[in-house]
Amino acid sequence: MRRYCFTLQVRPDKVAAYAKHHEAVWPQMLAALRDAGWHNYSIFLRPDGLLIGYVESDDLAAAQSAMSETEVNARWQATTKPFFEGLDGNPDEGLKLVPMVFNLEDQLRASGQSL
Repeated sequence: MRRYCFTLQVRPDKVAAYAKHHEAVWPQMLAALRDAGWHNYSIFLRPDGLLIGYVESDDLAAAQSAMSETEVNARWQATTKPFFEGLDGNPDEGLKLVPMVFNLEDQLRASGQSL
């Protein structure tokens, strides 16, 4: 499973509303993410609106494509789009991937040390 980190920018005046919106994500959306191959998915949000997402997936592009085919994702993207700035399309299409440069477990394994 590969690890992915991404950023997006939430409008600073909508940070609290965005966080509130994620307190109880629709059960159908949660199931769709799981079924599409999103694992260990977390979102972090700074007070200035910088959103940092982390997800594990065998293939993020395939997981995104699978989500794009669901009706619940179309509804979710429509409700979350107003929270973001600097996007031409839907939020799930505007992810700015951040390259990973270090992982403790990977390097421990590579050096023959125990986890």
